[in-house]
Amino acid sequence: MPLPAPPDNCDDRIDRIEALIHQDVGRNVGALFGATKGALRRAARALAADPTPRIGFLTGFFVPLGSPPAAETDGPVGTALLAAGLARAGVACRVLTDAPCADGCTAALRGAGAEIPLDVVALDAPLGEAIATWREADIGWAVAIERCGRSAGGPPRNMRGIDISPHTAALDELFLAGPWQTMAIGDGGNEIGFGALPRPLVTQHVAEGELIACVTPATHLMLAGVSHWGCWALLAALALLRPDWAPALRASLDPALDRRVLETMVRDGPAVDGVLQRQGPTIDALSLEVHHAKLAAITAVLDDRA
Repeated sequence: MPLPAPPDNCDDRIDRIEALIHQDVGRNVGALFGATKGALRRAARALAADPTPRIGFLTGFFVPLGSPPAAETDGPVGTALLAAGLARAGVACRVLTDAPCADGCTAALRGAGAEIPLDVVALDAPLGEAIATWREADIGWAVAIERCGRSAGGPPRNMRGIDISPHTAALDELFLAGPWQTMAIGDGGNEIGFGALPRPLVTQHVAEGELIACVTPATHLMLAGVSHWGCWALLAALALLRPDWAPALRASLDPALDRRVLETMVRDGPAVDGVLQRQGPTIDALSLEVHHAKLAAITAVLDDRA
């Protein structure tokens, strides 16, 4: 059976959504936005064209200097919303993280009401078993969301240039192990996927770029001012391209649900804001009011009201 046809102006609306998430919140990534222009459309079209997609998400960014040390809110919240929406649409999904971020990811998925398998890798464990699990599950898409990746020097580093390898499993190996296609969402240059860009773009523009730039590439790299916005944008783009998925995906573009997932993760993970390094209902030092204004703008384009 052929897939339902998307609206005629679908590509234009997806590009408008991408323009909304290409807002620099202080990381000096304007040049990177230019280099990734059109990536949302290309990534969403590739995924939407798969008649039977099976998706594995990688997420979780540990904040060792947080109060308390914990996973950051950016990443797992958006992953939970994406996975929940896709699962409601009938798409098989699973999520993978490492042990330090496991409680935070578990709480985020619970907040989203998503009964989705969570694979957890111990810090010192080889990745062979997790790779085998994904292959047995016939994963066709590996999607990394705000997941710190390897730098040119080897260890994953946060935006402050701190080596967080004592708290971060090298999930890059699984991401590249295939046979799945790869997709990534990031906002700072040190996340899995940024190896797809010319290295000087990150090293010349982003603070500590020479030290932190991730070398692990993705076929599709989507950049957002905040990775959380990238998750909303992908949900909206897929809702446009797959009208049969749209009702399920739109249910994840709900500010009340977004708040519930965030508050559940912060409380029960616990989780911290990666910039502020403390617990609270914020993502990258921005309040939910700021984030939800962005969400409203995205849904306005989705409804063709903007």
